Amino acid sequence: MFKRFIGLQWKSFFRSSSFGQGLALKIVIIFFGIYMLSALVGLGIFLYTILRKIFPDQGPMWVLSQFMVYWVLIELFFRYFMQKLPVMDVKPLLSLPIKKSSITHYILGRSAVSVYNFMAFFLFLPFCIVLIYKGYPALNVGLWFLSVMALVLCVNYVNFIINKSDTALVIIGGLLLGLYALDYFGVVAMTEFFGPLFHGLYQYPQMVLVPISMAAIAYWINYSYLKNQIFLDASLKTKSKEVKTSDLAWTKRFGDLGTFLKLDLKMIWRNKRTRAQVFISLLFVFYGLIFYTQEEFVSMVPMLAFLGIFMTGIFLTNFGQFVPAWDSSYYGMMMSQNIPLRKYLESKASLISVSVVVMFLLTIPYVYFGWDVLAINFGSALYNLGVNIPVILYFGSFNKKRIELDKSPLGNMQGTSATQFLIIIPVLGLPILVFSLMYYLISIEAAVVTLALLGILGFAMKGKLLDRITEQYRTKKYGMLAGFKEKQN
Repeated sequence: MFKRFIGLQWKSFFRSSSFGQGLALKIVIIFFGIYMLSALVGLGIFLYTILRKIFPDQGPMWVLSQFMVYWVLIELFFRYFMQKLPVMDVKPLLSLPIKKSSITHYILGRSAVSVYNFMAFFLFLPFCIVLIYKGYPALNVGLWFLSVMALVLCVNYVNFIINKSDTALVIIGGLLLGLYALDYFGVVAMTEFFGPLFHGLYQYPQMVLVPISMAAIAYWINYSYLKNQIFLDASLKTKSKEVKTSDLAWTKRFGDLGTFLKLDLKMIWRNKRTRAQVFISLLFVFYGLIFYTQEEFVSMVPMLAFLGIFMTGIFLTNFGQFVPAWDSSYYGMMMSQNIPLRKYLESKASLISVSVVVMFLLTIPYVYFGWDVLAINFGSALYNLGVNIPVILYFGSFNKKRIELDKSPLGNMQGTSATQFLIIIPVLGLPILVFSLMYYLISIEAAVVTLALLGILGFAMKGKLLDRITEQYRTKKYGMLAGFKEKQN
């Protein structure tokens, strides 16, 4: 039966009307996936040497065990956004003599061969081979690897249980940050607390039964839930849910822009994919801790410019690159009404501008690492406000792929086209190039001032730039409308 299910899914993939349209993107994703897996294999091979070099007084297995708790929480956190339950069109099958248990086992079994699970496989398998080559007991290493893969499957199925709960996301994110903060500030040595627990999976081979049991329990919970949801008349039931509303009356003070701002804010808060952009942007505020705390990165001044542009403009990039595809489901209706296109674009620019200001304010504490860091972040924020916002809106006129807001947040590639790859060049590449040239030719002060002046100049020309961008949207109007009507991209 499973063989027939696989055959149906294979035919559905190749016979889909969107297969040819997204073929180039699929090829790019495949090559990127191969590159990532190759990089993981390389990291797994050299992980033993890396841990030996960084922690010469401790065994690599013990060091790795100390940080495994963070790996589990980080993987669960990112799977919440990236991974979705593999689904199949089960309604045609329910009228056939096929057991619901078979359908349920197939759906959950498909998730076991997810690319997210293969990432851990390609990382830890080479590491285990190196350990055995170095003289570690093959039985202990082999069962430890089996334990790790059982933990991966456990995380895989736990993600499906909590995936519909924003509360779970907050709890996991708060737990991750809380544990790191307690360990970083020396309140509680979390690595010493959790280290023996994970190291026990290697030291006591019989402990492999614990993660296997956890994975089996998570699988059974998912199986029980999904099996009870598979009914032919399930789609006929009227769904009722409590709707939380907010009139956002404060937006009225912005006049005509207030109407568009209200719609955008409601869209962001009510849809998981747009709401995820906010959470991800806030999460990347901590991105600087990875680099500012490392002397080798701090000495690379152009890297500081990258951090400034990236952190203050993360929402600008994540949200702005899909304008106006966020409104694709009703963009045709908007264009048929007496709605000023210039006001529509101006409201998007205002919303993104607020995000840049907020992100800069959140990065102010990085002044702890030096006034140069604060100055670079300030100049980068001005550049984002004056230059990158018009650039991102201009590239938005080339978006012709529809986005379904009720779909999973980041696990799918809806709305993604070559535009999203090309936009990296002017948004990130150009300011870093300008900053680097001024830094190496003159000084860091001149580089910061140049970014700031370009931002101020762009802000002063905001009206003219928006007029040009509006004309560009009018020129591309019918192409975008035709593209947004295609429901499969």
